[in-house]
Amino acid sequence: MKWPSSSPALRNRERATAATRLLAFLFAASMLLTGCHRNDAAAGKGRRQQGPVPVLVGTVVQQDVPSRVRAIGNVTAYSSVAVRSRVGGELLKVHFNEGQEVRRGDLLFTIDPRVPMAALQQARANLARDEALVNQARMELERERKLLASKLVSQDEFDKSESAWKTAVAGTESTKAAVTNAALLVEFTSIRSPLDGKTGSVLVRQGNLVNPESDVLVSINQVHPIYVVFSVPEQFVAEIRREAEEKTLKVEARLPDWRGPSPEGELTFIDNAVDVTTGTIQLKATFPNTDNALWPGQFVQVALTLKSLPQVNVVPSQAVQAGQNGDYVYVVKEDQTVEMRSVLTAMTFAGGTVVTNGLQTGETVVLDGQLRLAPGAKVSVKTSGKPEATNLVRAPREK
Repeated sequence: MKWPSSSPALRNRERATAATRLLAFLFAASMLLTGCHRNDAAAGKGRRQQGPVPVLVGTVVQQDVPSRVRAIGNVTAYSSVAVRSRVGGELLKVHFNEGQEVRRGDLLFTIDPRVPMAALQQARANLARDEALVNQARMELERERKLLASKLVSQDEFDKSESAWKTAVAGTESTKAAVTNAALLVEFTSIRSPLDGKTGSVLVRQGNLVNPESDVLVSINQVHPIYVVFSVPEQFVAEIRREAEEKTLKVEARLPDWRGPSPEGELTFIDNAVDVTTGTIQLKATFPNTDNALWPGQFVQVALTLKSLPQVNVVPSQAVQAGQNGDYVYVVKEDQTVEMRSVLTAMTFAGGTVVTNGLQTGETVVLDGQLRLAPGAKVSVKTSGKPEATNLVRAPREK
């Protein structure tokens, strides 16, 4: 059924629709105003909370920095000897403890000397017999000489007597050599240390028969001094040789668990050829090793000092950041704002980095907090935290 356009029912329906639309408009407007008010309040709160960024800082300093070549080295004994016996026989006694420090000439082992002593006695008896024969031949020769002068014997008979005397003398010399050899064999039954060093494990125990051709009794390593062998890339060969001709090059060995100062030695050997398979050259350094810090077979970090870079700018390494356009640091200016500065770095040393361009001595750089910074940002210097972070540690040696 259709209502007339001018009927009261149609007019009431139109009024209800208009009222509904007005209420919806008013609700949307109120929500929009509430959201804007909240955003403004949040923005205002953020502006109230924003302030200087707390950072740790350090100072650019000038100092002498050594130019070093680093490598991994292997510790080797200065000298190593496998002790053997020169005579066979029963091992009667071991005169040292395994791992003991021994000096050159110390008695190590005793081999049963009875067989060599018997040979020595026999050689001495033979020598006494031959010396008696020499005396007899000499007296016979003297009688023949007198008879020859009196024309009582022929020259041929005299020559035979002279030949017999010379033969007896030669036999005596041979027997003397046999006595000397037998005495040496007796002496070799007492085995002594050929060098100062540290003994290893005893490989033949007391009571066993010693075979001089195959048995090693003990090994001794000389560790005072001691060698560290290492290799460096061939591009350093020319500089190393040039510096070594002018002065003695210092070498430092770093040990991970050593609590004392790092051992220091001197470069004593440069190989005569570069290894074509690895492109490296072998070097050898000698260390006094008086504190026994180095031990044969160890692997150590080696630093070979070539020369010293005088008075270069150094910053703590944590100040240097890597960016898309190279390394940079944040420099704190007098108004407590920061400037992002591109720098050129050369090397690291004792926790510091050598900067060849981009910084001036005495400038303050940010060590921690760089991720929250932007150029021109305001900063505040922390007074708590790591005490060493506020200044570069001037260390003469790497830690």
